[in-house]
Amino acid sequence: MIRSPFEQNMKYEQQSEYNFIELLIVAQVKFTSLRRIPSLDARNKREILRLCLVNKDSFTEEQARESGFIFLCALTSLLKMWRVSFLLVLILLQSRSSHGAPKADIKIVVVGHVNSGTSSTAGQLIYKLGGVDHETKKKYEEEAKARGKGYAWVLNKLRADREAGNTDGGLWSFETSKYKATVIDTPGQQDFLKTMVTGTSQADCVLLVVSAEGSTGGQTRELALLAFSLGVKQLIVAVNKMDSTDPAFSETRFNEIKSELSTQIDKIGFSSKSIPFVPISVEQGDNMVAPSDKMSWFGGWTTESKGGHASGKTLLEAIDAIQPPADPKDLPLRLPVQDVFKIGGVGTVAVGQVQTGTIKPGMVVTFAPTYLTTVVKSVEMYHEAVAEGLPGDTVNFNVENLSVKDLQRGMVAGDYKNDPPRAAKSFTAQIIVLSSTGITAGYTPDVNCLTTSVACRFDTLIEKIDLRTGEKLQDNPQVLNPGDAAIVTLVPQKPMVVESFQENPQLGRFMVTHERQTVAVGVIKSVVKEDATGGKITKAAQEALN
Repeated sequence: MIRSPFEQNMKYEQQSEYNFIELLIVAQVKFTSLRRIPSLDARNKREILRLCLVNKDSFTEEQARESGFIFLCALTSLLKMWRVSFLLVLILLQSRSSHGAPKADIKIVVVGHVNSGTSSTAGQLIYKLGGVDHETKKKYEEEAKARGKGYAWVLNKLRADREAGNTDGGLWSFETSKYKATVIDTPGQQDFLKTMVTGTSQADCVLLVVSAEGSTGGQTRELALLAFSLGVKQLIVAVNKMDSTDPAFSETRFNEIKSELSTQIDKIGFSSKSIPFVPISVEQGDNMVAPSDKMSWFGGWTTESKGGHASGKTLLEAIDAIQPPADPKDLPLRLPVQDVFKIGGVGTVAVGQVQTGTIKPGMVVTFAPTYLTTVVKSVEMYHEAVAEGLPGDTVNFNVENLSVKDLQRGMVAGDYKNDPPRAAKSFTAQIIVLSSTGITAGYTPDVNCLTTSVACRFDTLIEKIDLRTGEKLQDNPQVLNPGDAAIVTLVPQKPMVVESFQENPQLGRFMVTHERQTVAVGVIKSVVKEDATGGKITKAAQEALN
């Protein structure tokens, strides 16, 4: 096991400058186990090293803040000191915690008709809202200017660098006043359906970019229907290229598009009253993050939804009006097991990411689909004991009276006293076929849901649906081809834990694969669950339950 500089050498004065900065990183990461401080990602870590080692005497507080490293401001004067005590950690904690609790995470997929400006829109948001570090931003702005290119070119350049391993995925995140937003990448015009479906299936909200120059039908309607079919119920419509209308920034053209799309969206299943329509010009930045005086006629957007009323004028404000996903902490515990270890002097330790609910020491947990029930002795993050594991946390939890052979990857842990997970006898799902020589009843590919991968038989092809209209096309189709959407029933060939999307979104989405190729994606509509009987209850669990 690789040890951190903190563990390798407690004599701070003998460490190099690099290890000194590494010490800051390690100290910060160790304290994130308290879930009170946002953790650093790899890009931030590299930027800290660059700022501190290359330019430690000249970077300003403003630059540090712009880069997202507020706590570095307090440490600037300490960088020349070699003796560092835990006072350093206290300063770190005070600086980070003074900026409030971590922002909620949301995932946004940006989609649109070819040439509508989806890449440009994503690029503007990433640039304007701090998703690109200062040096990279400056470099690409100069290069784009020299080439006469805009934000779409910059985003494509960043994407190419990332795929070449020169950047990391942090470039696709940005922060608003309310959220830490992740832009789900759906690049390119090849494999259009596959990339759009994969991205949309992960999103909390779809940002649909429509060109003011083109039609609102066809592919635009298909994208909205795709989002609704995959369980995404929040939509933002950005009407781009308002600078290209005749006359420029035409109120009449915007109202025409809004009227046409509202009618189509209502037919799909969305409520147009809950959707902000924002006129924008990406190339000029109009109405992106600040109101534009070129569209003074635009009084702003208003929405009505279960979450209440919202209003604003810009695309940024529309993003801030997104309703965050239901707090998964309030749902029953679901913790898919990723791996299992035996640690000397400790015992059996399972590793997994909490999807919903919380896991705590002393909790009685049941592992489905075998229904083994035992007690959690301890919960750890980053080798530090914690009072609880929350949704999103990857935890190590030590369980009593079970061996390594009793647990395996793909099992799902749940609270014995609060709706423990159960295996599915069968489940009904809505799928979209991406690639296949033809799906027929009896076809048995692998179904992947979180850490589980189980062969499932297509038992019944209930009906085929028109992807563009949402209407039923055919009862009991004989075959499903790429591009088809359908309602089907699948039967797992081995015990498997899945749940309906409405009941538990994390366990309600899946991918169908065959020979390492993605065949289809789906959303589970209903599950026929088996009875949770016959499982072993350990002695520790029996004592805890009595």
